[in-house]
Amino acid sequence: MLMIGIAGFALGAHERDWLQHPACAGVVLFARNFASRAQLAELAQAIRAAAPRPVLIAVDQEGGRVQRFREGFTRLPALQGFEALYRRDSDAALALAREHAWLMASELRASGIDLSFAPVVDLARGNRAIGDRAFAADPAVVAAFARSYVAGMHEAGMAATLKHFPGHGSVQEDTHFDTAIDPRSLEDLRAQDLVPFAAGIASGADAVMMAHVIYPQVAPEPAGCARRWVTDILRGELGFRGVVFSDDLGMAAADAAGDLPARLHAHLDAGCDVALVCQPAQVPTALEALASRPSNTLALAALLGRGGLGWDALLADPRREAAQRSLAALPTLQSESGAGSGAIHSGDVA
Repeated sequence: MLMIGIAGFALGAHERDWLQHPACAGVVLFARNFASRAQLAELAQAIRAAAPRPVLIAVDQEGGRVQRFREGFTRLPALQGFEALYRRDSDAALALAREHAWLMASELRASGIDLSFAPVVDLARGNRAIGDRAFAADPAVVAAFARSYVAGMHEAGMAATLKHFPGHGSVQEDTHFDTAIDPRSLEDLRAQDLVPFAAGIASGADAVMMAHVIYPQVAPEPAGCARRWVTDILRGELGFRGVVFSDDLGMAAADAAGDLPARLHAHLDAGCDVALVCQPAQVPTALEALASRPSNTLALAALLGRGGLGWDALLADPRREAAQRSLAALPTLQSESGAGSGAIHSGDVA
């Protein structure tokens, strides 16, 4: 199963052909694919019309610097802004995180988008790629936010995706550009980074996105292509029964698994349901590599949109305006522009 990236604001003929491939499960959209709400709705409709089966349309719409669609959408604050409020009033912070999730998911659903890869439940411990995308450093605090955020997305009719399993926040390296190695033991990870994932899974999270980080005391491969992580720990120990995504296989840290075909098969063999290839130039190679591999199109059925309202109905919903007013009180952090915490390129899955 493969989710692909496309180049621009509308489908090209070759991209329509890609969507016909039996291994193609959907499309991941980026800022390069967005000009306006009307254009986005047309693109989503065209993607669905081009595919011979239901396909998933996804995006990273976290807030802060990782918000692919902006004009016409609420400018969402970064998740780290909730921590200061949590210190003063934990109940208020968790309630507001739930509204953040509901608002983000409702606006996407009104635009024909099935899924945002959210929430980030990595720990805020200085990773250059994560930065202010994480709620906090304390695992128990992040776990509480994970539960609230999953609930808010579900209220909007959107599935929730926890990322980046088993935890990307405690290494410095940005896996978009560098190999990342976390030397800690599994016991340490269970006591820290895995805590928010366990909470989110217990709250009904529908999907998990894997990290490209290597944890050599647990497995020699990056987590997404390690059966120890995907099958034994995520599926077995934590009891997760939802969809497992790879992170973008075009990222530099994925090179540890070999060339692109090797990366694809390594992730799928480890137990990932869906591999992400977000750079359009890599899509033909990926589709060719999967030509003879059986695909399970049922894996994504639970993530498809659940009847979201159109924009007219959403604009008339008083909850939207109330959520916007409440979220406006959170700080807008300097790193929203990418300064000081590792800017995420528009061609990369975050």
